Amino acid sequence: MALTPNVSQTPAPAAPFYKKLYFQVLFAIAVGVTLGYVAPDLAQSFKPLGDIFIKLIKMMIAPVIFVTVTTGIAKMGNMRDVGRIGLKALIYFEVVSTLALAIGLIIGNVVHPGTGLNVDPKTLDTASISGFVSGASKMTFVSFVTQIVPDTLLGALTGGDTLQVLLFSVMFGLVLTGSGHGNGVIVDMIDHVAKALFGMINMIMYVAPLGAFGAMAFTIGKYGIGSMQQLGLMMVCFYATCVLFVALVLGGIAWMSGFNLWRLLVYIREEIILVLGTSTSESALPRLMVKMENLGIPKSVVGLVVPTGYSFNLDGIAIYLTMAALFIAQATNTNMPLEQQLALLAVLLLTSKGAAAVTGGGFITLAATLSTTHSLPVAGLALLLGVDRFMSEARAITNMIGNAVACVAVARWEGEVDRQKMNSVLGRTPDEGVADQYVEG
Repeated sequence: MALTPNVSQTPAPAAPFYKKLYFQVLFAIAVGVTLGYVAPDLAQSFKPLGDIFIKLIKMMIAPVIFVTVTTGIAKMGNMRDVGRIGLKALIYFEVVSTLALAIGLIIGNVVHPGTGLNVDPKTLDTASISGFVSGASKMTFVSFVTQIVPDTLLGALTGGDTLQVLLFSVMFGLVLTGSGHGNGVIVDMIDHVAKALFGMINMIMYVAPLGAFGAMAFTIGKYGIGSMQQLGLMMVCFYATCVLFVALVLGGIAWMSGFNLWRLLVYIREEIILVLGTSTSESALPRLMVKMENLGIPKSVVGLVVPTGYSFNLDGIAIYLTMAALFIAQATNTNMPLEQQLALLAVLLLTSKGAAAVTGGGFITLAATLSTTHSLPVAGLALLLGVDRFMSEARAITNMIGNAVACVAVARWEGEVDRQKMNSVLGRTPDEGVADQYVEG
């Protein structure tokens, strides 16, 4: 007798490719590039689309970090575990960031992207970089540490500073743990709020293609593809270095941590494409946290590692800082012996940690470093200003991939990964509705 198939066990048909978010964002990017090239003035008028989408995402970052970190820590039940995870994350960030800075320095010395330009710093127009230089004067270690503490409780959630939100969330979670309310009414209520917040993120993602279109159209329309030709070697060198860093350094860390980097990249491909279109890794932060949890990593680890990494684990910016400094030295024929390069590296180990806390962080950090070391002309920043926007995509994507790898690596270091779940998730094509699965619980 023929058996009737069990309909409930039949897998749902895959959605058409044109309904996938990554395809829609890629198509929007292509349309934006085309419009920016054909009608640059018209393309620039679409800038508000990108700005609105990024503001919508940033609106969600603080509450998402709060609910994730607070509930994750509250349910751990042990304050020592929180401190141990945080310490391991900071050690990881320092080691990998140092590697990124060193690699940028090595590639810059090997390729010499600025050699032959023969630019006189006195002839450069410094008016365009005056804002970055003034911002650099306010960027000190003391001010960075002071800024971590918010002025008010609401200021932590409304100011847009990731570290302020993280500090408040960790303290609140520790209090709930210490008072024995780790599984009480408060945490249960925050869990319900979390489901609503991720439902809002799903809604925002519907307009992601419009945001990517607006951001890319404005970039190409304002700066033009032709502006990349003069400093093409620097751009190619930087992009290639980011690819090598991801493949070799992050790939090696992934191998030591027991997972396949390529499968992880496929798993977070929508977030990578989203960052490509918006040029900011923050646009993918909420979804990245969801996907890391769905990968089998505890909420407590995700909540501590990913948001902290967005301030302390900026691999793409680290590579850019050392390469850009060497480019300026070579382009202006400024002699920079090895001891000065090592001194620059030491200074960047400190200044690079605050790069995400301010708008134009990479440029301001570089300006602050050049002003501190006095080894290179600050005016040389004007050489990079025209193409900096085109390198921001590589910086942002490298930063995001670096934080995804860091999250898995620290969790493996802690022995807190559900290996069966991770192997199951990475062994298949990522589902379109990962966030939906989280919301439905």
